[in-house]
Amino acid sequence: MSVLRPLLILMLVVVAAAPSEGARRGAPAHDTSSASTQEVLKDFETILDLWRDGRYDELYQRTNGGKDGREKFANRLASAPRKPACCWEKIQEARVSLKSAKSAVVQARLGFEGSTPGTEFVTKAVHLKKEASGWSIAQSELYSLADLSSKRRRYKYLPIQPKK
Repeated sequence: MSVLRPLLILMLVVVAAAPSEGARRGAPAHDTSSASTQEVLKDFETILDLWRDGRYDELYQRTNGGKDGREKFANRLASAPRKPACCWEKIQEARVSLKSAKSAVVQARLGFEGSTPGTEFVTKAVHLKKEASGWSIAQSELYSLADLSSKRRRYKYLPIQPKK
């Protein structure tokens, strides 16, 4: 019994002195910004989920800026060429940069479903603003993600004309 007691005390000291999981990854012990970055990422994911589920009224409340009213906003997104993909394809490789207490940028690889089969991936930086209800996105950002644009991209093949 007398041999086990010092061994038990030594084991307790070693376990207590071992670094935490966060410290092993190089994270500070009390990282207050990670809670904010997690909040930004969670709210952005909620925005994409609302859009995917067609809950445009709730999504409209999470937008800022823009001149479109609720109905036009909902109609434009409902008829958009693409919408967010589901599950693990929705957001990949996300990095959040807090620009200030009220501004953040999410750089991520986003998955979208469109008119063609399969998932189209787009790497994009999305700007979010902090409001009383949480983080919100600009209507123009959503329209950009939805591949809506007032300027339609048109490609026209014009053969080279011989000089006369």
